[in-house]
Amino acid sequence: MRSSAIALFCVWSCCQLCGCRSQQSSEPFDLSQASYVGSQVCAECHREQVELYRGSHHDMAMQPANPQTVRANFDNVEIEHHGIVSRAYRDGDRYMIRTEGPDGQMHDYEVKYTFGWEPLQQYMVEFPAPGRQQDGTLPRIQVLRLSWDTGRKEWFYLAPPDVSEKLDPDDDLHWTGIAQRWNTMCAECHSTDYQKNFVPAFEKASKSGESNSADSSQWYPGEYHSTFVEINVACEACHGPASLHVELARKWFPGWNRQRGYGLANLKLSAEHQIQACAPCHSRRNVVHPGFRAGHAFYDHYTNELLHEPIYYPDGQILDEDYVHGSFIQSKMYHKNIRCTDCHDPHTARLKHDGNAVCTSCHQHPAAKYDSIGHHFHQPGSEGAMCVNCHMPATTYMAVDARRDHSLRIPRPDLSTPLEAPNACTGCHLNPDNIAAEKGPRLKLYQDWMAAAREGDDEVRREIERANAWCDAACDRWYGENRRRDPHFGVALHAGQERSDNAVELLSELLSRRGFEGPAIARATALDLLSQIDPETAGYEGGRSANDDHPLVRTAAARALASGDNPTRGISYLQNLLTDPVRSVRVEAARNILELPQELVSPDKVGDLRRALEELQEGLKYNNDRAGAHMALALIAERQGRIQQAIRHYENAIAVEPRVAGPRTNLAALLEANLQRQPPSNPATASALQERIKELRKEELSLLERDVALLPTAAAIRYRYGLALYLDGQPEKAIEHLVAAAELEPEAAAYAQAAAMLFEHLGKWDQALRWGEEALRRSGNDPAAAALLDRIRQGAAAAAASSASAPSERP
Repeated sequence: MRSSAIALFCVWSCCQLCGCRSQQSSEPFDLSQASYVGSQVCAECHREQVELYRGSHHDMAMQPANPQTVRANFDNVEIEHHGIVSRAYRDGDRYMIRTEGPDGQMHDYEVKYTFGWEPLQQYMVEFPAPGRQQDGTLPRIQVLRLSWDTGRKEWFYLAPPDVSEKLDPDDDLHWTGIAQRWNTMCAECHSTDYQKNFVPAFEKASKSGESNSADSSQWYPGEYHSTFVEINVACEACHGPASLHVELARKWFPGWNRQRGYGLANLKLSAEHQIQACAPCHSRRNVVHPGFRAGHAFYDHYTNELLHEPIYYPDGQILDEDYVHGSFIQSKMYHKNIRCTDCHDPHTARLKHDGNAVCTSCHQHPAAKYDSIGHHFHQPGSEGAMCVNCHMPATTYMAVDARRDHSLRIPRPDLSTPLEAPNACTGCHLNPDNIAAEKGPRLKLYQDWMAAAREGDDEVRREIERANAWCDAACDRWYGENRRRDPHFGVALHAGQERSDNAVELLSELLSRRGFEGPAIARATALDLLSQIDPETAGYEGGRSANDDHPLVRTAAARALASGDNPTRGISYLQNLLTDPVRSVRVEAARNILELPQELVSPDKVGDLRRALEELQEGLKYNNDRAGAHMALALIAERQGRIQQAIRHYENAIAVEPRVAGPRTNLAALLEANLQRQPPSNPATASALQERIKELRKEELSLLERDVALLPTAAAIRYRYGLALYLDGQPEKAIEHLVAAAELEPEAAAYAQAAAMLFEHLGKWDQALRWGEEALRRSGNDPAAAALLDRIRQGAAAAAASSASAPSERP
């Protein structure tokens, strides 16, 4: 018996050595079953990598405030900003800030955490829910605007972009407002396995049986019970949860081989696998669905912001901060399968080489082909001889943080003036002597010059154009004029943004390109622009793009199909996208199908639509601390006829962000429509609802008045304010803002149509005719706009006839 057992064991061992294995043991690990173990467990085997990681920007992304992590001076230092004198001091082991609180009064706050390491460090304060904070969870945390400049070693006030005035304590941009809230704005990318766990007050009241008062003054936003596995960006933030990997290392797996994997996401499988692991935190993106882990497909969980202002210039260069990914996927490097770790050490997060060696370590062409005067025409060792200064120019954000553009482009000064975009050459060759001396202090950086030109400073614009021309001539001498022949997608996108006569032709041509000359993010942007300026062409091109190989383009195609002038054709393509392999495409298709007649959906696609809508709603609920998410949920409920759920979502939107304009308008309109459709039998109930509608519109009017004062050139806000004024019984004031909106957006048909209708209502026929004709032109002869113009013409003719037949007054 013993010998038989030994023989069987030998046979089994030989099978293993020869590669024989059971089907079960050869299957890859199910990574969805993995859990987080913590970096201290990783360090048991990976000591070298962990040592490299210690002190990196990922390691210091967030830390408890203590003498090892705090870099600022808390030695009873006063910091003055906008007339407020704040004080940084120590109270024993605690780091303290005395500054203005949400009530406008001075308070003492304990700094509990640090944020970042260099070139600035920020500090954070907890605001727990009194008596309700769950053990082991984090409350609402706010990031102070008082920050530490690690280069200059001094405190400074970090103002919001383009805001110079003092912020009111109840402003969302105030340090105690939602724009500075760690839980919703920062945590997901600064900690490992962050879970927001926000419970809106309205939902909390429902679950506890409390009264759901419609009085918004009684609402409070809600509570955070947030958690993370590790406070910083630790090992498993990039590699994924490691429990299966650790189990494999500690326990013998019979029949294991490399095909089964190592219990972690294989980020080395391709460049795209690695890039998509980095992209969630290094991109300007929207959440499609929560729960991303390394190894998941990026576009199942997120979708990039496209190349629109104010994030990008028309040619795709960074205007606002895009966090790299949206730039990099435009680049030739990306299309040649370059990945993040070709330049960056994944553990230190530093560059692998110093200076130009970062580039020449790969660009090892014939000796000195690139790193020489013969290529860059600047003195060796100078700023102009640095590869990155020409091909990755920096833009400074957060006052001191210079971020390089990762689109890795060849400078095109020939395109800068026509596209109103920067280029690396002009950034170094502007002459401050050519502008008035008093402007100098506000023109410290090239981006300041570009901003001044956008704001209408003709003197600055002329100097930029002079420098553009000078740099272009130099490039002609050095590289020849043929360089101008290289097509650039920015020409088409700029034409679309400016509504040029050839915009539709150029955008359609861009959609036919591929690779570096037509990157997916540019093609998706082209579809969005077509949707705005030519719905017929957008619908056609959307159908052609519905099978594009990139999810960004298919997602934009879904929007284009819904904007088209043929709903039947649009639905036929959209319903096929409901089963797309990528979640972001499916949910965008579902969202846009709701905008079209539901009876056009094929019966066999109804289940697909339901499942995609469930995915869409689950993703929206992740952002349940933002009004926009609740408004989107409300609109879905409205489209589906779930009126009470829609009302609840609008009320939640008001609860979580009481100062946001929009939810009250929609809620008032919904309540009014419901009141007309199903009048209450009780007159008192009807009267209360009418009073509620009136109250909502008054509140909304006040919010929109504030927004117009802050952003007078924002056409959408002027339009909404005009409509609110009309509903408030102020038509003369309303028309002023509707006309302003139509003039600010010269191709927006809806704005022109609203102006025409209100002029018609006021009996001002000349203006009504003008704007009616303009609405027809802007809409591309839309039937509704044509009907409006016919009605106005009839009204104008009747008014003229009535005036002619009226008896004239005798002297």
